[in-house]
Amino acid sequence: MRSLFLLFWCLSFSGYLLQGQEILAADTSSMTLLEQKKFPTFEVPDNVDIYRVSFDNQYGMKIAGYLFVPDKLNGKAQAIVVGHPMGASKEQAACVYAAQLASKGFATLAIDQQFWGESGGMPRHAIAPDLYAEAFMAAVDFLGTRDFVDPEKIGVLGVCGSGSFVISAAKIDPRMKAVATVSMYNIGEMRRSGLNNSQSLEQRKKVIADAAAARYDNFLGKERPLVGGAPFSIDEKSPAPRKASYNFYRGRGAFQPAWETPEMNTRSDKASNAAFMNFYPFNDIETISPRPMLFIMGEKAHSQPFTKEAYAKAAEPKELLIVPGADHFDLYDKLEFLPLDKLVEFFKYNLK
Repeated sequence: MRSLFLLFWCLSFSGYLLQGQEILAADTSSMTLLEQKKFPTFEVPDNVDIYRVSFDNQYGMKIAGYLFVPDKLNGKAQAIVVGHPMGASKEQAACVYAAQLASKGFATLAIDQQFWGESGGMPRHAIAPDLYAEAFMAAVDFLGTRDFVDPEKIGVLGVCGSGSFVISAAKIDPRMKAVATVSMYNIGEMRRSGLNNSQSLEQRKKVIADAAAARYDNFLGKERPLVGGAPFSIDEKSPAPRKASYNFYRGRGAFQPAWETPEMNTRSDKASNAAFMNFYPFNDIETISPRPMLFIMGEKAHSQPFTKEAYAKAAEPKELLIVPGADHFDLYDKLEFLPLDKLVEFFKYNLK
């Protein structure tokens, strides 16, 4: 028994060094150059190298990502951390932006959120807004310690739900020198009130009660139910945002991590889902100033109210860009709509 205990203790503290009474985290990060250039949901430009990377957050939880580096760097690079839509993985939208921005000279890192994709954490698809913000801060840890990156020139870009997570992170991490969001969702407000306040207080309380009840089953080791996610079917009467979501997640942008079942894809853990009710990313957003913020939304995006609210509450310097003809999901991956020139201008100027 004693030997088993010692083995468990050693495994629990793998990646850490004991020194006196302190526990010091060791750098357990890894970088592996890949030859592959074409992936199911994105392509890597010819002038960009791609690495599979992993590193720990400050709690010892593993984060996975793809690092994109221009094949010819002049000095230390400006760098950008890119986050994927809520319920997705790095291969969906995040890698599209990261690959394209790397072709313009940035070192970019597209990460899987904690509990999602190839990143660590149990239960899978758990909701933990504080750890989502921590993932971006840990990504800055990783980038800022690479010898080809200038640690004073790191920005963040969040797509959809990650837009609210990068705001949450930037409020408490001044190392993020410039903040941009695309098709942003305030996931906290979405869970509390729905789009355009379509959810009543009674409905909100039922969601909370159902999540609390699910904790008993979780505690007893029963199957963990999942909720939400992209639709698995649509018909001619489906609302336009539902159709667009289906066309991306079940069509051109479909991606399923190897360990997932189709039924799990994009859905969230029911018991922890209530954590979003306490997530208020726009509170104190003005404290990010004087670091600049750029908010990008589609002209036809159903998610516009979230971006407009964040822009109104943010302090200067700030910019709002509306992409003509684009809906919420067009800005995930359709190159003809992606505002790459504006993002390049924004980050090059503000990370100089």
